[in-house]
Amino acid sequence: MNVYDFDDTIYNGESALDFFFFYLKKTPSLIKQLPRVLYVMLQYKRGKITVDDALRKYAPLVEDYMRGIPDFNVDVKEFWDKHMKKIRPFYADLQQPDDIVVTASLESSMAEICRRLGIKHCVGSRIDPATGKVERLCMRSRKVPAFLEAFPDAHIDNFYTDSLKNDAPLAALADHVFEVKGNKIRQVR
Repeated sequence: MNVYDFDDTIYNGESALDFFFFYLKKTPSLIKQLPRVLYVMLQYKRGKITVDDALRKYAPLVEDYMRGIPDFNVDVKEFWDKHMKKIRPFYADLQQPDDIVVTASLESSMAEICRRLGIKHCVGSRIDPATGKVERLCMRSRKVPAFLEAFPDAHIDNFYTDSLKNDAPLAALADHVFEVKGNKIRQVR
């Protein structure tokens, strides 16, 4: 089986950041959060913020905003209508029926794009839709227990990621590891 990270791997960019800008158009007052959001994304990509730091510092902001969204499912469809073009073309050439996406992105937002791409399995972060509370943040080392919870007997033949550093724990479970940079794929193990 092939396992893929999503952001900056299959998707050209960070979908969470793109969602932020999508909601910024709907709620212009979010502009005051822009420096904070950009800082968090940069810290995450550089591996300088722990999952616990992210939860402690930024989950309340996300929770408050999520509780105020009238119909998240409608927004998700609208978002992917506009951002489907950011799926990297290489994925269609490699796609297999048993592919799994393991991502820090929300499972609730990923369900739509996975359906459109024909990906049957996605493991990601979770937010309780009623309360907005973060139930699981699926990033870095936390990807491994989330993956194993969903697929306890799975064997990863090939793992694709843009960040060997951030995804090292999940990559360690794979026979072969590929680094994705833009539309270029390089086997590293």
